[in-house]
Amino acid sequence: MAVSLTTIAIAGGFMAGLGVALASVLAVANRKLYVYEDPRIDQVEEMLPSANCGACGAAGCRQFAEELIAGNVTPGKCTVNSEGGNEVIAQFLGVDVGAEEKRVARLACHGGNHVAYTRALYQGLKSCRAAALVGNGGKGCTWGCIGLGECESVCDFNAISMNKYGLPVVDAERCTACGDCVEICPKDLFSLEPVSHQLWIACKNQDLADEGAADCEVVCTACGRCAADAPEGLITMASNLAVIDYTKNELASKVAIERCPTGAIVWFDNKKGVLKGADAKRVTRKEPLPPRMEPLPRV
Repeated sequence: MAVSLTTIAIAGGFMAGLGVALASVLAVANRKLYVYEDPRIDQVEEMLPSANCGACGAAGCRQFAEELIAGNVTPGKCTVNSEGGNEVIAQFLGVDVGAEEKRVARLACHGGNHVAYTRALYQGLKSCRAAALVGNGGKGCTWGCIGLGECESVCDFNAISMNKYGLPVVDAERCTACGDCVEICPKDLFSLEPVSHQLWIACKNQDLADEGAADCEVVCTACGRCAADAPEGLITMASNLAVIDYTKNELASKVAIERCPTGAIVWFDNKKGVLKGADAKRVTRKEPLPPRMEPLPRV
C-alpha cells in the first residue's frame, strides 16, 4: 500500500521535532552538569614524570596535578621528579617547591644462598607466594627471603634486580617507593623507608640464636652489642631481634654496627653502599651452600 506524502511529512516533522527536543535537553543538561576543569591541570601533568607510581600518595600523576592546582600539596612531594622539574612546576604555579624526603624500599634480609641453608628442594611456580605455601620454598630460615624474584617481576621501574645469591637488590636511584614489592612479598621483608634511615637491621628472624644460626650464618643473634653501643633507647631487643627506634634517628651513627658479629645490622652509605661493622664475619664463599635435606637437631 502506498504511503501518502502527508504521512511522510508528518513522520519527518515528528523526527525533526524530537531531534530538536533532545538537543535542547542535552544543552540544558550540559549547562547544569558542567564541571569546570582548570586547564593548568593538563599543563602540570605534562611536567610530571608520568610514572603513576603513587609515591606521592595520589592515585597517579593526573590526580597529583589536580591536588597541586587545588593547593593541597607542594611540587616537592613528588620525589620521582627531578629537583629542577619540581622547581619549574613551582614557578609555573607561583608556589613554594616544598620538600619531601625520598623513600626507598629496604629488604630485611641478607641471607643469600651462600650463607643460608636450604632444607628442601622446591619445584613449582616461580612465585614466592606459591613457594611460601609449600614448605617455605625450601629455605631453612622461615623468616628469610625465598629468592624467586617475584619482587623483581612486579617492579615497573627496574629498581629491583636479583643478585647471584638469590637476593633482591634495590637501586635507590630508580626506586619510586611505589610499594609493589611490599605488597607482593609473602614474608613482609620489604618496607618503604626514608633515605635518612641509614641504620638498618637486615634480618627479620625471631628464632632463638642457636636455631637461627643453624639455618643462616648472617642472622641477628640478639647479642645486644648494637644496643649497648648505640645511644640509649635507639636500639632495643624484642622477640630475639634488634629493633631501631626511628623517632630517635638523629642519634644514629655507624658506631652501632661495629661489633655486630654477623653483620646483621648495617649502615647505608650514600656513596659506598651497604657497610658492615669491623667485627662482622667476613663471607668469602662464592658458591651456594649444599642443601641440608634433614633438619638439624634443635638444642
